[in-house]
Amino acid sequence: MDFSPRGIIPPIITPFDGGGRVNEPVLRALTDHLIGQGVHGLFPMGTTGEFYAVSDEEYRRVIETVVSQTAGRVPVYAGTSHITTRGTIRLIHLAEQAGADAVSVLTPMFISQTQEELYGFYRTVAESTSLPIILYNNRPKTNVTIEPATAARLAEIDNIVGIKDSTGDFTNTEEYLRLTRGCKNFSVLLGRDTLIHAGLCYGAAGAIASCANVAPRLAADIYDKFVAGDLRGSLEAQFRLAPLRIACEMGTFPEVIKEGLSLQGFEVGNCLEPIAPLPPSQRERLRAILCEMGLCREGGLAS
Repeated sequence: MDFSPRGIIPPIITPFDGGGRVNEPVLRALTDHLIGQGVHGLFPMGTTGEFYAVSDEEYRRVIETVVSQTAGRVPVYAGTSHITTRGTIRLIHLAEQAGADAVSVLTPMFISQTQEELYGFYRTVAESTSLPIILYNNRPKTNVTIEPATAARLAEIDNIVGIKDSTGDFTNTEEYLRLTRGCKNFSVLLGRDTLIHAGLCYGAAGAIASCANVAPRLAADIYDKFVAGDLRGSLEAQFRLAPLRIACEMGTFPEVIKEGLSLQGFEVGNCLEPIAPLPPSQRERLRAILCEMGLCREGGLAS
Protein backbone atom coordinates (compact mmCIF):
# COMPACT_ATOMS: atom_id res chain seq x y z
CA MET A 1 0.00 0.00 0.00
CA ASP A 2 1.40 3.37 -1.05
CA PHE A 3 0.60 5.39 2.07
CA SER A 4 3.27 6.48 4.53
CA PRO A 5 2.26 8.33 7.71
CA ARG A 6 4.86 10.92 8.61
CA GLY A 7 5.51 14.18 10.39
CA ILE A 8 3.67 15.78 13.28
CA ILE A 9 0.02 14.78 13.46
CA PRO A 10 -2.05 16.43 16.23
CA PRO A 11 -4.76 14.21 17.71
CA ILE A 12 -7.12 17.15 17.48
CA ILE A 13 -9.32 17.90 20.51
CA THR A 14 -13.10 17.82 20.21
CA PRO A 15 -14.51 21.22 21.20
CA PHE A 16 -17.78 21.16 23.12
CA ASP A 17 -20.15 24.01 23.89
CA GLY A 18 -21.67 24.64 27.33
CA GLY A 19 -24.31 21.99 26.70
CA GLY A 20 -21.76 19.30 25.84
CA ARG A 21 -22.51 19.46 22.10
CA VAL A 22 -19.79 19.36 19.44
CA ASN A 23 -18.85 22.95 18.59
CA GLU A 24 -18.45 22.70 14.82
CA PRO A 25 -17.37 26.34 14.11
CA VAL A 26 -14.54 26.06 16.66
CA LEU A 27 -13.51 22.67 15.25
CA ARG A 28 -13.29 24.22 11.79
CA ALA A 29 -11.28 27.18 13.08
CA LEU A 30 -8.88 24.90 14.95
CA THR A 31 -8.45 22.72 11.86
CA ASP A 32 -7.42 25.75 9.80
CA HIS A 33 -5.14 27.02 12.57
CA LEU A 34 -3.25 23.74 12.93
CA ILE A 35 -2.78 23.31 9.19
CA GLY A 36 -1.67 26.93 8.90
CA GLN A 37 0.96 26.29 11.56
CA GLY A 38 2.51 23.54 9.47
CA VAL A 39 1.35 20.22 10.90
CA HIS A 40 1.52 17.23 8.57
CA GLY A 41 -1.85 15.60 9.28
CA LEU A 42 -4.85 15.68 11.61
CA PHE A 43 -6.17 12.89 13.81
CA PRO A 44 -9.74 13.42 15.06
CA MET A 45 -11.32 11.08 17.59
CA GLY A 46 -8.18 9.90 19.31
CA THR A 47 -7.67 9.78 23.06
CA THR A 48 -7.10 13.55 23.05
CA GLY A 49 -10.37 13.90 21.13
CA GLU A 50 -12.32 12.03 23.84
CA PHE A 51 -13.39 9.29 21.42
CA TYR A 52 -14.85 7.29 24.29
CA ALA A 53 -17.38 10.00 25.17
CA VAL A 54 -19.33 10.53 21.94
CA SER A 55 -22.23 8.86 20.14
CA ASP A 56 -21.90 7.43 16.63
CA GLU A 57 -23.68 10.49 15.25
CA GLU A 58 -21.31 12.86 17.04
CA TYR A 59 -18.39 10.74 15.87
CA ARG A 60 -19.53 10.93 12.25
CA ARG A 61 -20.05 14.68 12.51
CA VAL A 62 -16.56 15.29 13.89
CA ILE A 63 -14.84 13.24 11.17
CA GLU A 64 -16.92 14.83 8.40
CA THR A 65 -16.20 18.33 9.73
CA VAL A 66 -12.44 17.82 9.90
CA VAL A 67 -12.34 16.14 6.47
CA SER A 68 -14.38 18.88 4.78
CA GLN A 69 -12.45 21.72 6.42
CA THR A 70 -9.09 20.10 5.67
CA ALA A 71 -10.09 19.86 2.00
CA GLY A 72 -7.18 17.60 1.11
CA ARG A 73 -4.44 19.88 2.47
CA VAL A 74 -3.14 17.16 4.83
CA PRO A 75 -4.20 13.55 5.46
CA VAL A 76 -6.95 12.92 8.00
CA TYR A 77 -6.42 9.93 10.29
CA ALA A 78 -9.66 8.93 12.02
CA GLY A 79 -9.53 7.22 15.39
CA THR A 80 -11.70 4.09 15.26
CA SER A 81 -11.24 2.58 18.69
CA HIS A 82 -13.79 0.37 20.44
CA ILE A 83 -13.86 -2.45 22.96
CA THR A 84 -15.06 -5.03 20.42
CA THR A 85 -14.07 -6.09 16.92
CA ARG A 86 -17.51 -5.40 15.49
CA GLY A 87 -17.64 -2.00 17.18
CA THR A 88 -14.27 -1.08 15.70
CA ILE A 89 -15.38 -2.17 12.23
CA ARG A 90 -18.57 -0.12 12.57
CA LEU A 91 -16.52 3.00 13.32
CA ILE A 92 -14.16 2.26 10.42
CA HIS A 93 -17.13 2.16 8.05
CA LEU A 94 -18.32 5.50 9.43
CA ALA A 95 -14.82 6.91 8.88
CA GLU A 96 -14.82 5.57 5.31
CA GLN A 97 -18.15 7.26 4.61
CA ALA A 98 -16.87 10.51 6.10
CA GLY A 99 -13.88 10.53 3.75
CA ALA A 100 -10.98 9.80 6.13
CA ASP A 101 -7.64 8.98 4.50
CA ALA A 102 -6.58 6.44 7.13
CA VAL A 103 -7.68 5.04 10.48
CA SER A 104 -5.99 4.44 13.81
CA VAL A 105 -7.07 1.49 15.95
CA LEU A 106 -6.30 1.20 19.66
CA THR A 107 -6.02 -2.16 21.36
CA PRO A 108 -9.47 -3.09 22.78
CA MET A 109 -9.94 -1.65 26.25
CA PHE A 110 -10.89 -3.26 29.58
CA ILE A 111 -10.45 -6.85 28.39
CA SER A 112 -6.96 -8.36 28.60
CA GLN A 113 -6.17 -10.03 25.31
CA THR A 114 -3.40 -12.48 24.49
CA GLN A 115 -1.01 -11.58 21.71
CA GLU A 116 -2.68 -14.12 19.45
CA GLU A 117 -6.06 -12.51 20.13
CA LEU A 118 -4.60 -9.09 19.31
CA TYR A 119 -3.17 -10.42 16.08
CA GLY A 120 -6.54 -11.90 15.13
CA PHE A 121 -8.31 -8.66 16.07
CA TYR A 122 -6.12 -6.50 13.86
CA ARG A 123 -6.12 -8.99 11.00
CA THR A 124 -9.93 -9.06 11.00
CA VAL A 125 -10.09 -5.28 11.18
CA ALA A 126 -7.63 -4.96 8.28
CA GLU A 127 -9.73 -7.32 6.18
CA SER A 128 -12.79 -5.14 6.75
CA THR A 129 -11.41 -2.06 4.97
CA SER A 130 -9.17 -0.87 2.18
CA LEU A 131 -8.05 2.15 4.24
CA PRO A 132 -4.53 2.30 5.66
CA ILE A 133 -4.45 1.29 9.33
CA ILE A 134 -2.20 2.58 12.09
CA LEU A 135 -1.96 0.35 15.14
CA TYR A 136 -2.22 2.26 18.42
CA ASN A 137 -0.45 0.98 21.53
CA ASN A 138 -1.27 2.84 24.76
CA ARG A 139 -0.53 0.43 27.58
CA PRO A 140 -0.71 3.12 30.31
CA LYS A 141 -4.40 3.64 29.44
CA THR A 142 -5.50 0.13 28.43
CA ASN A 143 -3.17 -2.21 30.36
CA VAL A 144 -2.80 -4.06 27.05
CA THR A 145 0.28 -3.91 24.87
CA ILE A 146 1.18 -4.88 21.32
CA GLU A 147 4.46 -6.66 21.81
CA PRO A 148 7.17 -5.87 19.24
CA ALA A 149 7.08 -9.39 17.77
CA THR A 150 3.32 -9.07 17.27
CA ALA A 151 3.75 -5.66 15.63
CA ALA A 152 6.29 -7.19 13.25
CA ARG A 153 3.78 -9.92 12.27
CA LEU A 154 1.03 -7.36 11.74
CA ALA A 155 3.35 -5.18 9.64
CA GLU A 156 3.28 -7.90 6.99
CA ILE A 157 -0.43 -7.20 6.35
CA ASP A 158 -0.65 -4.90 3.35
CA ASN A 159 -2.89 -2.14 4.69
CA ILE A 160 -1.39 -2.03 8.19
CA VAL A 161 1.04 0.81 7.56
CA GLY A 162 2.30 1.87 10.98
CA ILE A 163 2.07 1.92 14.74
CA LYS A 164 1.75 4.70 17.31
CA ASP A 165 3.62 3.93 20.51
CA SER A 166 2.27 5.82 23.54
CA THR A 167 3.89 3.60 26.15
CA GLY A 168 6.70 6.04 26.94
CA ASP A 169 8.97 2.98 26.98
CA PHE A 170 11.66 3.88 24.46
CA THR A 171 13.06 0.35 24.42
CA ASN A 172 9.65 -0.77 23.19
CA THR A 173 9.75 1.90 20.47
CA GLU A 174 13.25 0.86 19.46
CA GLU A 175 12.13 -2.76 19.17
CA TYR A 176 9.23 -1.77 16.93
CA LEU A 177 11.75 -0.01 14.70
CA ARG A 178 14.33 -2.79 14.77
CA LEU A 179 11.92 -5.63 14.07
CA THR A 180 10.08 -3.86 11.23
CA ARG A 181 13.13 -2.55 9.38
CA GLY A 182 12.55 -4.98 6.53
CA CYS A 183 8.82 -4.25 6.20
CA LYS A 184 7.94 -2.11 3.23
CA ASN A 185 5.84 0.99 3.97
CA PHE A 186 5.60 0.49 7.74
CA SER A 187 6.15 3.52 9.96
CA VAL A 188 6.66 3.91 13.68
CA LEU A 189 5.16 7.06 15.23
CA LEU A 190 5.84 8.37 18.71
CA GLY A 191 2.90 8.95 21.03
CA ARG A 192 4.94 10.46 23.87
CA ASP A 193 5.69 14.10 23.07
CA THR A 194 8.97 14.23 25.01
CA LEU A 195 10.49 11.49 22.81
CA ILE A 196 9.86 12.82 19.29
CA HIS A 197 13.45 13.88 18.53
CA ALA A 198 14.86 10.69 20.01
CA GLY A 199 12.47 8.64 17.90
CA LEU A 200 13.47 10.46 14.74
CA CYS A 201 17.12 9.72 15.50
CA TYR A 202 16.25 6.01 15.66
CA GLY A 203 14.30 6.10 12.41
CA ALA A 204 10.74 6.90 13.47
CA ALA A 205 8.57 8.67 10.88
CA GLY A 206 7.13 11.31 13.20
CA ALA A 207 4.63 11.60 16.05
CA ILE A 208 0.96 11.77 16.88
CA ALA A 209 1.52 14.52 19.43
CA SER A 210 -1.24 15.87 21.67
CA CYS A 211 0.78 18.97 22.59
CA ALA A 212 0.75 19.94 18.90
CA ASN A 213 -2.80 21.15 19.53
CA VAL A 214 -1.36 23.95 21.68
CA ALA A 215 2.12 24.32 20.15
CA PRO A 216 1.73 23.19 16.52
CA ARG A 217 4.59 25.18 15.01
CA LEU A 218 7.01 24.21 17.77
CA ALA A 219 6.11 20.51 17.46
CA ALA A 220 6.38 20.68 13.66
CA ASP A 221 9.84 22.25 14.04
CA ILE A 222 11.11 19.09 15.74
CA TYR A 223 10.32 17.13 12.58
CA ASP A 224 10.97 19.76 9.92
CA LYS A 225 14.36 20.74 11.28
CA PHE A 226 15.38 17.14 11.70
CA VAL A 227 14.48 16.33 8.09
CA ALA A 228 16.36 19.44 6.94
CA GLY A 229 19.49 18.23 8.74
CA ASP A 230 19.31 20.80 11.54
CA LEU A 231 19.66 18.32 14.39
CA ARG A 232 20.57 20.98 16.93
CA GLY A 233 17.48 23.00 16.03
CA SER A 234 15.29 19.90 16.22
CA LEU A 235 16.62 19.04 19.68
CA GLU A 236 16.14 22.62 20.87
CA ALA A 237 12.52 22.55 19.70
CA GLN A 238 12.08 19.27 21.59
CA PHE A 239 13.44 20.79 24.78
CA ARG A 240 11.14 23.79 24.38
CA LEU A 241 8.09 21.54 23.98
CA ALA A 242 8.84 19.34 26.99
CA PRO A 243 7.41 21.58 29.76
CA LEU A 244 3.98 21.54 28.13
CA ARG A 245 3.90 17.74 27.94
CA ILE A 246 5.05 17.44 31.54
CA ALA A 247 2.34 19.94 32.57
CA CYS A 248 -0.28 17.49 31.27
CA GLU A 249 0.20 15.59 34.52
CA MET A 250 -1.56 18.42 36.37
CA GLY A 251 -5.04 17.31 35.34
CA THR A 252 -6.91 14.32 33.98
CA PHE A 253 -5.91 13.96 30.33
CA PRO A 254 -6.68 15.78 28.06
CA GLU A 255 -7.93 18.68 30.21
CA VAL A 256 -4.56 20.50 30.16
CA ILE A 257 -4.59 20.46 26.35
CA LYS A 258 -8.08 21.97 26.28
CA GLU A 259 -7.25 24.58 28.90
CA GLY A 260 -4.09 25.49 27.00
CA LEU A 261 -6.15 26.15 23.89
CA SER A 262 -8.68 28.10 25.94
CA LEU A 263 -5.88 30.28 27.29
CA GLN A 264 -4.87 30.96 23.69
CA GLY A 265 -8.37 32.19 22.85
CA PHE A 266 -9.99 29.07 21.36
CA GLU A 267 -13.42 28.45 22.88
CA VAL A 268 -13.00 24.68 23.02
CA GLY A 269 -14.83 24.16 26.32
CA ASN A 270 -13.80 21.67 28.95
CA CYS A 271 -13.62 17.90 28.74
CA LEU A 272 -16.87 16.06 29.26
CA GLU A 273 -17.65 14.93 32.80
CA PRO A 274 -16.45 13.28 34.91
CA ILE A 275 -13.20 15.04 33.91
CA ALA A 276 -13.05 18.28 35.89
CA PRO A 277 -11.51 21.67 34.98
CA LEU A 278 -8.14 22.55 36.44
CA PRO A 279 -8.17 24.26 39.83
CA PRO A 280 -7.31 28.01 39.58
CA SER A 281 -3.79 27.48 40.94
CA GLN A 282 -2.96 24.91 38.27
CA ARG A 283 -4.55 27.04 35.55
CA GLU A 284 -2.26 29.91 36.55
CA ARG A 285 0.71 27.56 36.50
CA LEU A 286 -0.26 26.48 32.97
CA ARG A 287 -0.61 30.14 31.97
CA ALA A 288 2.93 30.80 33.19
CA ILE A 289 4.30 27.78 31.29
CA LEU A 290 2.67 28.92 28.05
CA CYS A 291 4.04 32.44 28.44
CA GLU A 292 7.52 31.12 29.13
CA MET A 293 7.25 29.00 25.97
CA GLY A 294 6.24 32.02 23.92
CA LEU A 295 2.74 30.68 23.37
CA CYS A 296 0.83 33.59 24.84
CA ARG A 297 -1.70 35.27 22.61
CA GLU A 298 -0.85 38.79 21.42
CA GLY A 299 -2.20 41.24 23.95
CA GLY A 300 -2.29 38.60 26.70
CA LEU A 301 -4.05 35.33 27.24
CA ALA A 302 -7.79 34.90 27.30
CA SER A 303 -9.39 34.32 30.69
